Amino acid sequence: MKQIEGLSRGMGIGGWLTNYKRFHVLPPERRLDITVGDMEHFESYITEKDVAYIASLGMDHIRLGFDQIVLEERPYEYRESILGILKKFVSWCKKYGLRAVLNMHKAVGNYCDILEEKGLMQNGELQDRFIALWLKLEEEFHEDESVIFELLNEVVNATAEEWNALAERTVLAIREKNEKRLLIVGGVEWNNPPALPKVKVFDDENIIYTFHCYAPHEFTHQQGVLQAEQLYYNRKVPYPSDDIERYREFYRLNRGEENAYPDLTRMDIEFLRSYLAPAKEFIEAHPDKVLWCGEFGTIRHARIDWRENWMRDVITLLKEMDIPYCVWNYLSTPNDGNRFSLVDDDERKILSEKMHRIILGEV
Repeated sequence: MKQIEGLSRGMGIGGWLTNYKRFHVLPPERRLDITVGDMEHFESYITEKDVAYIASLGMDHIRLGFDQIVLEERPYEYRESILGILKKFVSWCKKYGLRAVLNMHKAVGNYCDILEEKGLMQNGELQDRFIALWLKLEEEFHEDESVIFELLNEVVNATAEEWNALAERTVLAIREKNEKRLLIVGGVEWNNPPALPKVKVFDDENIIYTFHCYAPHEFTHQQGVLQAEQLYYNRKVPYPSDDIERYREFYRLNRGEENAYPDLTRMDIEFLRSYLAPAKEFIEAHPDKVLWCGEFGTIRHARIDWRENWMRDVITLLKEMDIPYCVWNYLSTPNDGNRFSLVDDDERKILSEKMHRIILGEV
């Protein structure tokens, strides 16, 4: 498969310009506001020291998630302070030999945490604002072609046709300004592998395709407070495991499904191999394209050895398929109900040396 320089193994940064607080606890009329406390957080949470440390771990790129409401002060008008933060971040990446991926993590009308009345894919005005924001970023970073734009993190509440149409409009708009900008496009269904066959493949050598991996969700999100099923089950789930009944019980309790995983006797790498089969099929169907696993990880409070085991198996399979990857995530804020941190809160150091070697692909 074709490779992109500086896009081999990376680390995502959430909790800074995205996932900085959880909107589900706020009344709807306040969910999309930016407060003075939010601005103080944006200006201080991640520093050059963090970027230097990520580089020291052996990463070659950072995927930085940002929310549209953080950058957009009002429709078609943008916060100069946030643009300044993005530019400073990119300068830090360049200083330490890292490639920057700017990822629209949550767009207005496409928040994977909360349901909005006006869906991005069904609202022309929201789509115009979405495209305008990317054109603004192209304007700001026009002279720096090392920066990669990832159009949208995880598409929800949309058909593949709806998203493909908006993705194509966005690509064409950016191409009018810059034919060489590297762009990343994923699929619907939260960007999970089963959606890969529905992704629009462009006749454009500067487009990268992406997917995420969080299967099995009852393990990676175990006892999470944002997912109703995991919260209801409220049970520790090991990985790998000979106790497939613990996994099946999750579906019995939540969905009344009596025989989940009918062909499995244990949960291990072979399940993940099957789950990632659409990625392998995409590569075989499009050998001239680049496929990148842009996000995968496990919730912070799962046992560290279980987290290591799962991360090792996912990366083993990605390396078998020659797929570059980016782990999620460097550091989550304490109030993030989906804490997927790979470093500790105080020293901001990797949680275990074994995890470090696994992320590097050495285990």
